[in-house]
Amino acid sequence: MNISSIDVLSKIFKNPEDDLALFENLHVLEFYADEKDRVYVKTLEHNGKDKVVLTDKKTAPEEIVRQLFLYELLNVYKYPKDRVKLEVDVQFGREIGKKRADVVVYREDMKTPYLMVEVKKPDVKDGLGQLKSYANATGAPILVLTDGKIQNNLLRTDPNLFEDLPDLPKFNETVEDVQKKIITYDDLDDVNNLKQLILDLENAVLANAGVNPFEEIFKLIYAKLYDELETPRSQNRRFRVIAGITNKENLNNISRLFNEAKGQWRDVFKDKDEIEIPENAIVPAVSLLQKYRLFGSNLQVIDDAFEYLINQDAKGGKGQYFTPRFVIDMCVKMMRPKKNENIVDTAAGSCGFLLHSMQHVWRNEITEADYGSSFESKRKEYADQHLYAIDFDPRSVKIGKAMMLIAGDGKTNVSYANSLDSSLWDTESKARFSKFLHRFDDFDLNKKNEEAMTDFDFDVVMTNPPFAGEVKGTLLNKYDLGFKFDKDFERTNKHQNKMTRDVLFIERNLDFLRAGGRMAIVLPQGVFNNTNQEYIRRYIMKRARLLAVVGLHGNSFKPHTGTKTSVLFLQKWRDDEERKKAGNYPIFMATSEKPGKNNSGDYVYAMDENNNIKKDENGSYVYDTDLDDVANKFIEFAKKHNFDFI
Repeated sequence: MNISSIDVLSKIFKNPEDDLALFENLHVLEFYADEKDRVYVKTLEHNGKDKVVLTDKKTAPEEIVRQLFLYELLNVYKYPKDRVKLEVDVQFGREIGKKRADVVVYREDMKTPYLMVEVKKPDVKDGLGQLKSYANATGAPILVLTDGKIQNNLLRTDPNLFEDLPDLPKFNETVEDVQKKIITYDDLDDVNNLKQLILDLENAVLANAGVNPFEEIFKLIYAKLYDELETPRSQNRRFRVIAGITNKENLNNISRLFNEAKGQWRDVFKDKDEIEIPENAIVPAVSLLQKYRLFGSNLQVIDDAFEYLINQDAKGGKGQYFTPRFVIDMCVKMMRPKKNENIVDTAAGSCGFLLHSMQHVWRNEITEADYGSSFESKRKEYADQHLYAIDFDPRSVKIGKAMMLIAGDGKTNVSYANSLDSSLWDTESKARFSKFLHRFDDFDLNKKNEEAMTDFDFDVVMTNPPFAGEVKGTLLNKYDLGFKFDKDFERTNKHQNKMTRDVLFIERNLDFLRAGGRMAIVLPQGVFNNTNQEYIRRYIMKRARLLAVVGLHGNSFKPHTGTKTSVLFLQKWRDDEERKKAGNYPIFMATSEKPGKNNSGDYVYAMDENNNIKKDENGSYVYDTDLDDVANKFIEFAKKHNFDFI
């Protein structure tokens, strides 16, 4: 009995379209069931046997991947059916039959392997070493590892050296034909799993190269971004492996590209920075990335990869963690940034708040319907003129700038600086932010502010400052909260001995806001609950109206920390008269019960009626969280109470 391919695939895969993203047509396979309800796939192998792929006890997703890949070999790459064999014994010394290659394409003599394929079920990536051992045992020059989502094509150039091929040679094509093909911008593929590519770079290429993987990967990423941005789209990519030249010459080619990228983004790298990847590793490293396009990529894909790179040890040790994107989306929805408003994140990390604010404004105010053919230039203009970020971690700045470049237009306003101490800002950072300085009526105050750069007029601040770490010394003198407060919650002239950074960030962010400006800030729960921090709460209420407090679930920042956090939403008072007139006012309060993560810190996704992961209009997965519902309830509350920004 024949069975619908849709029915079979949906029972074997959580989300067939995602799990088998490599294959354009998922309906080329035929299925049938026997009298015991075992489901078979009709094999495409010449004289091969049909395979069981589904029973009431088990599934065989890797067999589906294998048959779909076999279809590609036969129909796209045009290899003769009698040259292709499945489950071929591989001989290791005297041992025969202990290991089997999933797919082998033979040369004309039908004895010499030309191409070998190792197939895994989706998200299993442990086959690369096994595949290389097959190549060493058989001499096959071309290797393929695929899981249905990602395909790695490797060329064995030496017993222990492999480089990536941008594509497989078709029947009667040579490897040289593939390597010499011009790669234009339009030929580049979307990157579906950048995190896995980075893992491959770390494990297969840079693990034994004696270099810092983070630094070298980002040098390659910026060189690639520069190539995508500056090389005319119809011309051959400069970020590629050039066939027929030495490893050293390929290294020199990529180094020249990186040096040009340094000139474009001077505040990301130092003048002395150079690519330190060894000559024998540069070709496989570049070949892994060269066929993919970073600009315009799905931000969730890029985000996952960059969050992996800034791991707990590098970033979390400072009490600073990437903010889950569903928390950011809630903040953006509640703060409602507008196209003419200036936004800053003073502890920007990967610039998530800015990116999602940009997408919000693009989606709601700068559309093709609004601006016709000029809407894209208007979007770039908005990103260039209204989005600003600061971070004191150079690794975060590299990531934040890359995220803004990938999502925007090649320009970025991300500064490497200490938000808490503007006296240390470099000339470029001061110039970037000087146009947002608050203008006092008093000449002396204005002059002092121009020198100290303390008070600004940003419309919106959204941020997740670092929780850990304490500030001591003279810097505390610049902050009201650096002094002790008396029992009436008035500031005294006695200095605090130390203060946690998150508390100082509250005051600093209020200073960044114009009168009437809005702020969303993630804070540890203690700021809201601890009796010994009541003076902080009083200080906040004196300077701003409390719009909302949203308690986040304890899983929100796992696996990095289980610290309980809340998001505080404020609107800065315009003057004392407005504050006094407000009197006792209502505050929106909510607590999240669906965190979008499990107890281990893994993301949990929402499922549709077919038990597939839901996607939004941008193709990103939808998280299983209630924060969007919280945001909608806040909007109802804000409209009821006539908030002026809703």
